[in-house]
Amino acid sequence: MQRTRIILFSLSTLAGSVALVGCGQEVQQGSAPAAQATPVGVVTLKSQTVTLTKELPGRITASQIAEIRPQVSGIVQSRLFIEGSEVKVGQALYQIDSASFDANLASAKAAVARAQASIASNKAKNKRYTELLKIKAVSQQDFDEADALYKQAEADLLTAQAQLKTAQINLNYSTVSSPINGQISKSAVTVGALVSANQTNALATVTQLDPIYVDLTQSSTELLQLKQALASGELDAATQAEVTLTLVDGSVYTHSGKLQFSEVTVDPSTGSVTLRAQFDNPEKLLLPGMYVRAVIVEGVKTNAILAPQRGISRNQKGQATAMVVNKEGKVESRILQAERTIGSDWLVEKGLFAGDQVIVEGLQKIRPGASVQASPAELATATAH
Repeated sequence: MQRTRIILFSLSTLAGSVALVGCGQEVQQGSAPAAQATPVGVVTLKSQTVTLTKELPGRITASQIAEIRPQVSGIVQSRLFIEGSEVKVGQALYQIDSASFDANLASAKAAVARAQASIASNKAKNKRYTELLKIKAVSQQDFDEADALYKQAEADLLTAQAQLKTAQINLNYSTVSSPINGQISKSAVTVGALVSANQTNALATVTQLDPIYVDLTQSSTELLQLKQALASGELDAATQAEVTLTLVDGSVYTHSGKLQFSEVTVDPSTGSVTLRAQFDNPEKLLLPGMYVRAVIVEGVKTNAILAPQRGISRNQKGQATAMVVNKEGKVESRILQAERTIGSDWLVEKGLFAGDQVIVEGLQKIRPGASVQASPAELATATAH
């Protein structure tokens, strides 16, 4: 009897324990918290007006170059400039021995005087024969001969005057002058050298450095796209001609330039065209042959969408993608068309719109369709720190 009571007590105790365990499980299951939205940092996009620029490589080119060559032959008597100095248009650079040119000029003047005297004599004779012919005091043949001599004297005067002009020109050419303003090079000849008219070797070279040109190289494909964008009205060309320079040491050139023209043919070996810009160069800081990088203004784009680069990634196909928080508070993946960067942003052509919330922080914790709690990226960063 006593043994039976012990067995019953044990079964009751076991049943109570099982009941308590079951109740505990129900309590734990009933108190499990619901899944929470993942906090992410977002940037809200807005449309804006941006100036589109393009950086191109370029070389400095002188605006004018004049190779100084003699127009007459002779011995160089003197050099009238300092090598490397600035010269002005018309400034004398060399003096060639002018003795023979002076003699030729004097001879030409004498020939003119002789022709003028001959004209005076033949003119008077022609006038007399004209009156005598009226009364038939001279024959027609005599008159014709007198008239011919007068006209020949006039022709001789014209010839003598032309020779005088040539002699004067040669005398002027004995002083070699600069045809342009600019900086002159070192001299290729010294005093006493014999120079020849129109010789192959230049005596010196004058280079105009202010203003100065920058020749830029641009892909013909990019130029075609730019022209199409301008033609369609997608870009405004109001400030298209502006150009700025970055020098080899990384500094920005203080003077801005203007785009002058672009080549009408494409280089078949490189597939590029040449653009030329003109810059003021009063300090003579830019020198021919220098390498620079130029930033040209392609145009102004209105209603542009800029998305931060840290919120843009690439999928397996190489397409640009962005994670966006939709109206339901869930993650949505967008495929974008973005071909250029502006500062730290991508210029988005398609795929994003003003008002979209692009996720830039917490990307590693989310996937498309997940619920998220969006907050401005700056606030999310501050909270995390």
